Amino acid sequence: MGFEQEAVSELYASVWGNRSTMQREFTRGAHGEQFVLRELSMKGTQTPSQLASALQASSGRISTVLSSLEKKGWVTRDIDSKDRRIIRVNLTDSGREQSHRMIEEMRSAICWIFSQMGERRTREFVDLVSEFTTYMSICHPGRPRPTAEQVREAFVERDKRVAEHMAAKRAEAERDQLPPAGGSLPPSLLRGDTSLVRGR
Repeated sequence: MGFEQEAVSELYASVWGNRSTMQREFTRGAHGEQFVLRELSMKGTQTPSQLASALQASSGRISTVLSSLEKKGWVTRDIDSKDRRIIRVNLTDSGREQSHRMIEEMRSAICWIFSQMGERRTREFVDLVSEFTTYMSICHPGRPRPTAEQVREAFVERDKRVAEHMAAKRAEAERDQLPPAGGSLPPSLLRGDTSLVRGR
């Protein structure tokens, strides 16, 4: 057995053989209410079909999730005033608060894990995960393996995406340095917002 096969076996045993509560919450959040709240928080008003496409779920699944969120008072579904065939989904104030709370709870948990790992190993881990997921984005079971050019393009796109993300984080940090009206704390400090690690 080559090192690749051994590594796959160890990965399966580590990731899928020892599912933690946090892993289950993360997975569930990526396929249900948390995902919808996050999409609406980041992108604003969406239609059910747009959410279904982003979630890669059926219209029935999205309808079930939206009904649950609506009962909790976290979203509203309104008929478009210009086209009554279109439904617009919006976050309520409590839904926005819940979305932020979920994000911060997950961020806090991951930050604790990184604090246990230490800075050097954390940075190495993030770099390796970034590399691994980039390869995963172009390598699909049952399909031809990516060419060298496809690999190069994938990493160029990855680096561009990371650079844009870090630029946005720096801009946010600079805004937070400006004295806010009324003397209140900057928004990111009120949210307890911190960056996990640097980008590559």
